[in-house]
Amino acid sequence: MDSKIFKAYDIRGTYPEQFDEDAAYRIAQAYATFISPKTVALGKDVRESSPRLWDAAMKGFTDAGVNVVDIGTVSTDMMYFAVAHLRLDGGIIISASHNPREYNGMKMVREKAIPISGDTGIQDMRAIAEKGEKVVAEAKGSVTRKDIMDAYVLHCLSFIDPSQMRPMKVVANANFGMAGIAAMEMVKVGKLPVAFEKLNFEPDGSFPKGRPDPLVPENRGETSNAVRSTGARFAVAWDADADRCFFFDETGAFIDGYYVVALLATIMLRDHPGEKVIIDPRMVFATRKAIQEAGGVAVMNKVGHTFIKERMRKENAIFAGENSAHLYFRDNFFCDNGMIPFLLITQELSRSGKSLSELVRPWTDAVKVSGEINFTVQDPLAVIEVIAKAFADGKQDRTDGLSVEYPSVRFNVRPSNTEPLLRLNVESYMQPEMEQMRDRLQELISNNA
Repeated sequence: MDSKIFKAYDIRGTYPEQFDEDAAYRIAQAYATFISPKTVALGKDVRESSPRLWDAAMKGFTDAGVNVVDIGTVSTDMMYFAVAHLRLDGGIIISASHNPREYNGMKMVREKAIPISGDTGIQDMRAIAEKGEKVVAEAKGSVTRKDIMDAYVLHCLSFIDPSQMRPMKVVANANFGMAGIAAMEMVKVGKLPVAFEKLNFEPDGSFPKGRPDPLVPENRGETSNAVRSTGARFAVAWDADADRCFFFDETGAFIDGYYVVALLATIMLRDHPGEKVIIDPRMVFATRKAIQEAGGVAVMNKVGHTFIKERMRKENAIFAGENSAHLYFRDNFFCDNGMIPFLLITQELSRSGKSLSELVRPWTDAVKVSGEINFTVQDPLAVIEVIAKAFADGKQDRTDGLSVEYPSVRFNVRPSNTEPLLRLNVESYMQPEMEQMRDRLQELISNNA
């Protein structure tokens, strides 16, 4: 078992080279030893290797005397929902999220869908799993099957008033994951007047069109073109495990997740002024402005779903958003969800009568962004210190990596938690200033790579 599969907030590696059935079995046994659950949810995504890995994890649990609730092939946010809704002691989904087809892994939670991170259990489980000591209980655990789709759909629909929905055509790209099935159920059960122009709705774990991640610019053309050719009101795209959703406006233009966070924060605070909203430090000018103008309190926190959820619970925040399109809701057990944002924004378009570009214009006009730029460097932390010295005259923050802020321009540079990369984001109230800072940083990083 390759120790590098144990990441900051999940387990992920290539199958079967880094992560195989033996690893899945041993990690399930380590989970049973460390958490001591009686009953857990166990789900899987659509990947070709997921059924075999699911079987191995199931045996790891049942051999240790843990009962397994088989929730089937689901999205990651459905696993979170199942654990909280069914009041189980924890759960795992076999999934590698948006990674290419050759990857697989595990995302894990405790009771109430409380996340397990590197700081709160993943590394402890790694140590247990690496010992390879088999745990066999006198009484094996049982396996029961539970379909959670109906309850999940009703839960997501509770965030909107279906009677306020107006007829609209929407391009929807499921990227061969479970999002298409869930979205169609939302429309059917909620009797929503939404007509989908469907892209890649049939689940297919071979991901025939490549890496199932709408955040990759090369993956957006199909969705953008479909908006323009069909005259759709907007488009939504999900990653393979459907816990993130991405939006395109009526012209087919991709909307950075940063601006979507600002829009959703405004929506969530409308009836809850004074509440806290968690944001990540990669870019903050637009989200901070949106939250303050909506009467809320912005709280900055380290990137990563486990860290965001921990902070949300601590602050009792109503909403949290990462620029990577992980979007979290207090009334969703403080978890991220890929369907609720789609429903909320569809409702907001119906209520306002505006286009999606008009809804985000207060922030897209005000704040210009570089988009995330990734660098492969030998020593990311050393490069960050070089940058810190070069920009010592700015206001520096170390919440996650290094953020440096000036009156009209700001940047964040941080090591990736999931890949061997250094990530850079630059924002400014003026396009030329953003470009100038971006270019200066690119040169500095390249010269010290």
